[in-house]
Amino acid sequence: MNAHEIDYHIYGEEMQYVEIELDPQEAVVAEAGTFMMMDQDIKMYTIFGDGSNQDTSVLGKVFSAGKRLLTGESLFMTAFLNIGQDKKKVSFASPYPGKIVPIDLSEKGGKFICQKDAFLCAAKGVSVGIEFSKRLGRGFFGGEGFIMQKLEGDGMAFVHAGGTMAKKTLAPGEVLKVDTGCIVGFSHTVDYDIEFIGGIRNSVFGGEGLFFATLRGPGTVYVQSLPFSRLASRVWAAAPKGGGKDKGEGSILGGIGDLLDGDNRF
Repeated sequence: MNAHEIDYHIYGEEMQYVEIELDPQEAVVAEAGTFMMMDQDIKMYTIFGDGSNQDTSVLGKVFSAGKRLLTGESLFMTAFLNIGQDKKKVSFASPYPGKIVPIDLSEKGGKFICQKDAFLCAAKGVSVGIEFSKRLGRGFFGGEGFIMQKLEGDGMAFVHAGGTMAKKTLAPGEVLKVDTGCIVGFSHTVDYDIEFIGGIRNSVFGGEGLFFATLRGPGTVYVQSLPFSRLASRVWAAAPKGGGKDKGEGSILGGIGDLLDGDNRF
C-alpha cells in the first residue's frame, strides 16, 4: 500500500466523531477545524497540499496545493504522526449533525468523487484534489455540485454527510436524479451531469432551483438529507436583521409581520 494503513472506530449518532488508531510512524491528514483530541506522542504539523507525495518537485507541490484553492479550501492541511513506540489514537469530529462515512479507496478502484466540503480526513498518502468537469453544462449550471473533490489512492478516507445519509447502488444505465447540494459523493464509475428542470412554473415557483444532477450507474452514490448550504440558508433566514430588530420590531408593520408569522406575543 502507498497510503498508511489505519484502524478506526466511529462513535455517536447525530454528532459523530471518528477515532483513528495509528501504529508507530503512521499518520493521518485532515482538514483544518476537524481535530477533536489526541493521545500523547502524536505530533501535529502543517503540510503544504495533502501530503500524498505524488510529485516531490516544488512546482508539483505548488500545483497540487493550488488546486485546493479552487474548492475553497486552504493551501495547507494538518498531519498527525505517531512518534511514539506504541499505538496511539487521534479523533476528528463532524462539523454539523450527520454521519461520517468511511471510504476504502482500495475497494473503489482507487478513486472516489465527493462534494467539495464533505472531506473530513484520510490516511497519509491519499491524494486530495479536484475533479475537473469535461462538460460545459456542469461548469455554468452546477451550482453547489459543480466543484467536486477527488480522493485517490489505496487507503482509508472519511467524508461527512449532513442529516440522514442514503446509500444507493446503481446498476449499469440506471439513473438517479439528485439536488446538487444533496450529493455527498459517488464511485468514479458513475457518470455525472447537470440537467435543466424545465417548465416556467417549476423554474420560477418550484423553490428547488433550476437544475439537478443526474447520476448514471454503475456505481455507488451517497446522498445527504441536510446539505450545509441548506442549513446555513435556513439559519440566516431566521436570524434577526438590522441590529437585532427583525421585520421592523416595535413598529406597526413589525406587529403585522408577527401576526402573519404566528408569532403572537399578546
